[in-house]
Amino acid sequence: MHDAAIVIARPPGATQLVLLFHGVGASAADLAPVGEAIALARTDAVVVSVDAPHPSTLGSGREWFPVVGITEQNRPQRIEQALPLFLDTVAHWQRAAGIGPAATTLVGFSQGAILSLEATQAQAPGALAGSVVALAGRFASPVRRAPAGLRFHLVHGEADGVVPARYSVEAAQALQALGGDVTLDLLPGLGHGIDARALGLVTAHVGGRS
Repeated sequence: MHDAAIVIARPPGATQLVLLFHGVGASAADLAPVGEAIALARTDAVVVSVDAPHPSTLGSGREWFPVVGITEQNRPQRIEQALPLFLDTVAHWQRAAGIGPAATTLVGFSQGAILSLEATQAQAPGALAGSVVALAGRFASPVRRAPAGLRFHLVHGEADGVVPARYSVEAAQALQALGGDVTLDLLPGLGHGIDARALGLVTAHVGGRS
């Protein structure tokens, strides 16, 4: 799985690590343009687009957990089964880059965002990252914790018909109630995707301009 990842940038003396996680039925290549924009905004960062470990049950692309037959009731269990490998993947790239969790940013879209968010809720993940940027994502279960030192940036299209924007609104409210560091941007007219506005918000956040 690590061999299929795309290392977009690896500058000498890098001090930051940015890991991108794609949506179900996609691949590391789909988020490469986002990674390239991040690399321009954050020239001190190792930037890697990660390929999910399993062939997608949708018939093309990759996935962390299957979505065929998924329900609100079985989603948490599927994510729980996927989390150990997800956490191992984050740790692998931190070791490979020689960069610790505090200087790591996870950028996820859709299923990649769900895994990135749920990883922050794991019982004993250790220090996962310093920042999570979730595009069109959601928590699978109610928010349980807002780890100290971890920034959450949620970006969601108001016209998203796959993962409704209310999930990001509810997540932001829950994280704030727990004392978390969270920002939320809702984009009018955007469906389940990443447009120029969303990309600008991501690069501003990762580049330290938000």
